[in-house]
Amino acid sequence: MVIYNPFHSIGLFSVFDADIIRNADVYSGGFGAEYGGRISSIMDITTRDGNKKRVGGKLAVSPFGAKVLAEGPLKKLKEGSNNSISFILSAKTSYLPTTSKALYSYIDKDGLPFSFNDYYGKISFNSNNGSKLNIFGFNFNDRVNYKALQEMKWDSYGGGGNFLLVPQNSPILVSGNFAYSQYGIKLKPEGEKEKTSKIKGFNMGVNFTYFMSRNELNYGIDINGFTTDFDFYNSLNRRISQKENTTEIGGYVKYKFVSKRKKLLLEPSFRIQYYASLKNASPEPRLGLKYNITPRIRFKGAAGMYSQNLIAANSDRDVVNLFYGFLSGPDNLPEKYTAQDGSIKDVKHKLQKANHYIAGLEFDLFKHWELNIEAYLKDFKQLTNLNTNKIYEDSPDNSARPDLFKKDFIIETGKAQGVDVVLKYDRKRLYLWFVYSLTYVTRWDGIQEYAPVFDRRHNANFVASYTFGKNLNWEFDVRWNIGSGFPFKPTGGFYEDLNFQDGITTDYTGTNGELNYYFDNSEVKRLPWYHRLDINIKRTFLLFENTKLETAIGATNVYNRENIFYFDRVQYKRVNQLPLLPTASIIMTF
Repeated sequence: MVIYNPFHSIGLFSVFDADIIRNADVYSGGFGAEYGGRISSIMDITTRDGNKKRVGGKLAVSPFGAKVLAEGPLKKLKEGSNNSISFILSAKTSYLPTTSKALYSYIDKDGLPFSFNDYYGKISFNSNNGSKLNIFGFNFNDRVNYKALQEMKWDSYGGGGNFLLVPQNSPILVSGNFAYSQYGIKLKPEGEKEKTSKIKGFNMGVNFTYFMSRNELNYGIDINGFTTDFDFYNSLNRRISQKENTTEIGGYVKYKFVSKRKKLLLEPSFRIQYYASLKNASPEPRLGLKYNITPRIRFKGAAGMYSQNLIAANSDRDVVNLFYGFLSGPDNLPEKYTAQDGSIKDVKHKLQKANHYIAGLEFDLFKHWELNIEAYLKDFKQLTNLNTNKIYEDSPDNSARPDLFKKDFIIETGKAQGVDVVLKYDRKRLYLWFVYSLTYVTRWDGIQEYAPVFDRRHNANFVASYTFGKNLNWEFDVRWNIGSGFPFKPTGGFYEDLNFQDGITTDYTGTNGELNYYFDNSEVKRLPWYHRLDINIKRTFLLFENTKLETAIGATNVYNRENIFYFDRVQYKRVNQLPLLPTASIIMTF
């Protein structure tokens, strides 16, 4: 299934319960041809099956919220057989708006206005020969009622299934999926018009894996269809709206080659993606490889071409944006755009396109130590962004106006490049993980080059986990993150904004407008550095054979760092992120 927003607005929680996740693969670039319709990154999450032998579950409670998980067999797995039916159900909720009034009143006496509910269910059918069928569904929602934002909410739900067929006496595996999902968000900023976005659609596909000794051949086809309904007002109070239906059809083939001595792993692949609404086909060759230079040093690389129709409809120039809307590739684009070298080029298609180039080295430094160094370049050949400079309607009366001031969207290009360094230590009871990223992201909008809001130059994370005690029933976890400031445009000045609600009959001489601001386009500044320390210590008690009790205490932002959340330009006031948040939790597993 496609999940359109996997994170809650408070920033501390994913929509997924960690106890139901079997595997999470994050491809930050250079992913294979089995993934289509995305130009930057992929997050592929697989959930586990329920317990096939007995009924069990988990109950958890903390000041932030509560969770319940239940699992068990509908048809019990018997010895000597793989035939079974199992279920797993997960539900979690946040009651932070209520508990924060008593526990965290030092932050805001009215409480923290962030709440959510997440529900997920899955039934798994397993046969003796390894074939299986999963049926699943979800409902996620999020609510923010903050005095500076007034109101924001989103809802997401869907259902579907996937299957795996293992034919007897055949080297081919057949897998497939079918699903429907929907997402809608609404934001009503104080003093501004409401912004809404809805997207709903289906996805299905069939994949084949053919095993040939050490090598593999993968191929398949997938179909995606979705409807978008988008209604947005830019900073100049001009409406940008779209209601669109679109279908995408993709096919791929990937060959996995392993040399005889297993020194070389080569994965050439090819994808063809057809976007029906745009009447555009995109051929996309890709390549991944890994070569064992020595038993302790490995080289890896990836490259490929990528395309995308779906657009994240939030402005890259907003420092803080809780509105995550979506729309499909629009037709309301300029016919030409100005390249960075000053040349005027025709817009030949409506797609967003990018090329990825990645190379890296893996080192087994010492026993239990691993070092990974990776450099990358994402060359965005064409991007679509909301036109924040729109001041005229795109009508025959304004046909002589430049497209830059009347089109809903603009064409941009850009580059994202950098280096990632990861150092890991893993031995028995101690796990250490350190990562440092140096990143440069730029965009060209036809007039100027600018840094989008996610252009963080330096970012580092340190994670440690240590298990101790006579029965290894204590666990201590710590995470520290530091990052340089995000870019923003400073305020150039203020003015009185009249919305002319009554049209030309508006009495502009006696009407009081709203205070508004404009940007200083002559320079770009950076927010202060961000850093935060989180700790947690847990004690496990074994009560019965299959029952244990976990108690934990911890804190977020241990040394109470004042990290900026956003700057209220109208009230000219800085608003910080959450301060020190101590917490305690009790978890019962049975």
